[in-house]
Amino acid sequence: MNTAIVTIPLNNDHCEQIIDIILPIQQIEFNVPVTLETQPDLLDIETNYHKTGGNFWGAAHNDQIIGTIGLIAIGNNAAALRKMFVRKEYRGKEFGTALLLLNTLIDYCRQNQITDIYLGTVDVLTTAHRFYERNGFTRIDKANLPPSFPLMGIDTMFYHLHLSN
Repeated sequence: MNTAIVTIPLNNDHCEQIIDIILPIQQIEFNVPVTLETQPDLLDIETNYHKTGGNFWGAAHNDQIIGTIGLIAIGNNAAALRKMFVRKEYRGKEFGTALLLLNTLIDYCRQNQITDIYLGTVDVLTTAHRFYERNGFTRIDKANLPPSFPLMGIDTMFYHLHLSN
């Protein structure tokens, strides 16, 4: 039995598992007013993430996906971090799931000459804000996002990370 948490690339074969992680966290745990219909990217990971030059990963434990993170390449060596969610029972420093996912994404960015990572989030996800800030992200105004950044209507806070060599 494998007890280590590992990251694996995800594709359209994993859409149902991805949705089963993300929607309950958004809707039930945090009462974020979002539906599957407002997130069509979850139904076609390959078109919305892979074909942009980005990717989508899962954190897996004992062959079960326990977390997700996605990257949409938006041009000019920039990308949007999307869909970073971890099941409640796998959160925290003792598991390191979120950091493992973020480091996987950052490694991919470095290998693919992506130097700027942007993300949007909602104000109720305060633990996520602290996580991003601890890991080098700086809060920015919406006006400072690149024009190609794919806005989600519910996002109220925005972050940026510049990767230096």
